Parts: sequence; C-alpha cells; structure tokens
Amino acid sequence: MVTTTTPLEEELLELAGSVPDPELPVLTLRELGVVRAVHARGADSVEVELTPTYTGCPAIEAMSLDIERVLHEHGIREVTVRTVLAPAWSTDDITEEGRRKLREFGIAPPRVREASGPVPVALGPTRTRDDGPSAAGPDELEAVRCPHCGSADTELLSRFSSTACKALRRCLACREPFDHFKEL
Repeated sequence: MVTTTTPLEEELLELAGSVPDPELPVLTLRELGVVRAVHARGADSVEVELTPTYTGCPAIEAMSLDIERVLHEHGIREVTVRTVLAPAWSTDDITEEGRRKLREFGIAPPRVREASGPVPVALGPTRTRDDGPSAAGPDELEAVRCPHCGSADTELLSRFSSTACKALRRCLACREPFDHFKEL
C-alpha cells in the first residue's frame, strides 16, 4: 500500500522532527529517527506517529509534549501523538547527520549493520582492537571507535551509562572515557 504525504503533512513532519531529543539535545527527533509520520485530520488537527527507542523509554512523554507544543505554536489546535511500536525503532534509523552530531558531541555512534534482522549478542572479551581477530568471529560489527581520537583500541567499562541506550567505554590510546550509543 502506497501512502501519499501532503505538502502540509511534510511541513508538519519537519516541525515535529525539529524537536530536540530530551536525553540527547544535540540530536533532533528526525535525526534520531523516532518521528515516523504526521497525518492531517482536518484543517487544524493532526496525528503524529512516534516510535520510542525502546519499549518503556522514559523520554517518550517528554518527546510527545514537546511535539505538541511546537505544533500548537504553529497553529495546529488539536495534536495527538500516538506511540507506534511496529516496526520497532533501530539504531539504523539514526540519520548520517545524527551520527555526525553524536561523534562531535563525544558519543560514539552506533555501528551500522550490513543486513537487517536480529542483532547478535556476543558474550566474550570487552576489548575491541584493529590488530587481531575477534573472539566473536568474522561476522562481528566493526570496532567501536573513540569519538575523541578515532582509535579502535577501546574497551567496555559498563554496559550502561547515562541512559539505558548507551554503554560506557574507554579509549586505550587517548585514555578518555566516552559513551557509545548501543546498536539495537
């Protein structure tokens, strides 16, 4: 089924997508890939489809309120933000601009998977290096690079960081700790 988007819906999608993420304000919701669609339901009524980064994301309420505020400020009287869980959000939904901004902000962006489907979870060493084979085998994602110096010689310090979607890592080259946006 092909759906068409009106010029008004495209404009409102841009407005809704321009809202900063409450947990990572360096990114907009469009760059994060969580605003899926805006549907006009009359002259001054819209429905926004919003997909959380994971079920139970504590920021979904703040995102919804911020989207409502921005659209109200632009003359939309009635705004409904609907949480959409399927298709599920993936870190592959983060735009290239979003990945660039994460790196500049000091957060290693999630690695991009070549194929879609389940994300393999490897249990093994916490270090990743460029100079040797990995214990996880040839299908492993590329090493997590330090956003400060670019080195692939990094280690996992904690699977959780300031938010559940990030892990805490340290670069063994420049010794700086950094967040890594986990792949989902």
